[in-house]
Amino acid sequence: MIASAILAASALSATSWTELRVKLEKKWPSNHEVRIVCHGHSVPAGYFLDGKVETFNAYPHLLHVALNRTYPNAVINVMTTAIGGENAVQGAKRFETDVLPLKPDVLTIDYSLNDRGLGAPAVRSAWKSMVVLAKKAGILVILLTPTPDLNEDILDPNAPLAAHAKQVRELAKELDVKLVDSYQMFLDLKAKGTDLKPYMSQNNHPNRAGHLVVAAELEKVFASD
Repeated sequence: MIASAILAASALSATSWTELRVKLEKKWPSNHEVRIVCHGHSVPAGYFLDGKVETFNAYPHLLHVALNRTYPNAVINVMTTAIGGENAVQGAKRFETDVLPLKPDVLTIDYSLNDRGLGAPAVRSAWKSMVVLAKKAGILVILLTPTPDLNEDILDPNAPLAAHAKQVRELAKELDVKLVDSYQMFLDLKAKGTDLKPYMSQNNHPNRAGHLVVAAELEKVFASD
């Protein structure tokens, strides 16, 4: 029932990134709402240090600000359906009830930090199920590899997060959706000798500087075809 309703509603949504940009560039009275939903765990939810939630310093809001600068006439609504501590299997179970009814034009998925306690097949199945449902509903999808955990050596190709990042990249390619490779961006910084601590509010949560790195890459996706 829910899936059928979303499919019908998606007829008014952009079906490509080019069409989305056209929609974002429209002026009143044709500038109808563009909805972006960020699904995932505590990072997109905005958790920083000691459970403090800094919504306006997290990448969903920072992306919203950046898009508003680029498309000043657009009506943009960025929402989060993120839950702290949740993994992809849990997020997939509530996808049809919590995400699809919001009728997003664009969906981001970010779970890998919390997927490390699960087996790769279960994680892959959960991510894939969400992407397939989103694409059937005509939603444009962006998958995110994880932000760092300073308890791991990001330069170690055998680190647990490296394996999850690899799987997310593979899924994005297989399912033909966009990718923001947060893990690679921070790996590149570390490889250049940059200390990652100034980008982190705690070992496994970025601060505003870290979120800005992710938001800047997300913004680039909206300019791509």
